[in-house]
Amino acid sequence: MANNKKEVFVLGLTLVIFGGLAGAGVLFFAKNKTPIAIDSSNPIASNANFDLASRKSEGEKILITSEINPDKEQAITAIAKKDYATAISKWEASLSKQRSDPEAVIYLNNAKIGDQKSLSIAVSVPIGGNLNVAKEILRGVAQAQIDVNSQGGINGIPLKIAIVNDDNKIDIGTKVAQALVQDQNILAVIGHNSSEVSIATVPTYQAGGLVMMSSTSTAKELSGAGSYIFRTVPSVRFQANALSQYVVKQQNKKNIGICFNAAAKASQSLQEEFTAAVFSDGAKISRVNCDLSNPNFNADKVIEELLNDRVDTLLLSPGVEKIEKGMEIAVIARNRLLLLGDGTLYTFKTLQLGQGAIADMVLTVPWHPEFLANNPFAGKAVKLWGGDVNWRSATSYDATLAIAGGLRKNATREGLQQALSSNTFEIEGAAGKITFQPSGDRANPSILVKVSKGDRSGVGYDFVPLR
Repeated sequence: MANNKKEVFVLGLTLVIFGGLAGAGVLFFAKNKTPIAIDSSNPIASNANFDLASRKSEGEKILITSEINPDKEQAITAIAKKDYATAISKWEASLSKQRSDPEAVIYLNNAKIGDQKSLSIAVSVPIGGNLNVAKEILRGVAQAQIDVNSQGGINGIPLKIAIVNDDNKIDIGTKVAQALVQDQNILAVIGHNSSEVSIATVPTYQAGGLVMMSSTSTAKELSGAGSYIFRTVPSVRFQANALSQYVVKQQNKKNIGICFNAAAKASQSLQEEFTAAVFSDGAKISRVNCDLSNPNFNADKVIEELLNDRVDTLLLSPGVEKIEKGMEIAVIARNRLLLLGDGTLYTFKTLQLGQGAIADMVLTVPWHPEFLANNPFAGKAVKLWGGDVNWRSATSYDATLAIAGGLRKNATREGLQQALSSNTFEIEGAAGKITFQPSGDRANPSILVKVSKGDRSGVGYDFVPLR
């Protein structure tokens, strides 16, 4: 990877689809599988004409076709001949030129396993929907696979990873889920990325008895959605409470506006939970409607209405599709409102577009490389990839570690679910201890970061932990 500071920072802050962190939830399924009826007449649920092989690879094909090169092509040819020594050599040659390529690292790890007995899990990522997001997830999975296998695997058996491309689309994601449920070699799935896709696939994974563990889907509808559904991102309730405590209790703000994206379930979740938290803490939410998904949205008009309503703080939760709109609002509101944000805005693009207009903006995120000083994950990531990674890589690393830890107790689909559901399950991960609530949510708080002047990004501003 290039040493240019801007390129290194982009690696760590590629676009995120954060979509609100899920609430703890009150209702939840029992630990045993709860059958959910799936309508086979539904064209989305039907798998008659779906070919998983074209979207799934353990190294026999390149899914990120924009980055193919002669070394990779020769590696694929060698895999087809089961010439794993050549394949390893060619994957290593490709990585010597492009070390930040997580697909190549996973295929290299798989080639080292070759035909020996292994345990397989899948990671479903949006290669065709958002390549940067897909790479961030894959970097975390690849780093965890290295750590697991270098430490003896899972009770002596190495972990193999299958990459699947779901394009962040509901129709494809649901078909991917059905195909993975039918593939008995797959013991768990890391994914999906977007909350919309994850919500749509829940009935399939639950009825099929296959653990789905998302590291990025955070809409509250996933909380308690099924006994086979887990997440390594903290609850949206923690996120909302952290922001509310900061702005109401510490900053003594009393009238808060929210600009959100009604078309994104994650953003909706945060809007609802934050509203409840603010009222509970003794402040109020402005009634000014600031929905960035409205085709007639006018940032100048909204800011004028918010200021006329004597709003003193504004929460921005635009969703990844509306980051530019979010920054347009920030620029117009420049220095007139205290700004808050969610993890969607933890991106290089945010800093690049917002710069001085977002100085002192406070965001809530699941992880930051400087927050856990003694945790080895961040340092190892820099050595492996040539630059910082962002929270998505950390939570994907933790998802992989959690699954591996569960498989050590019982290497079956049902046994994994039972292990993860146990109140004694606990593993140390990149973002702290990994334990799960009965709802499937991770029992970890959110982290607050602040936009401050700095030179790591190359644009004069960085995200730093709020101590």
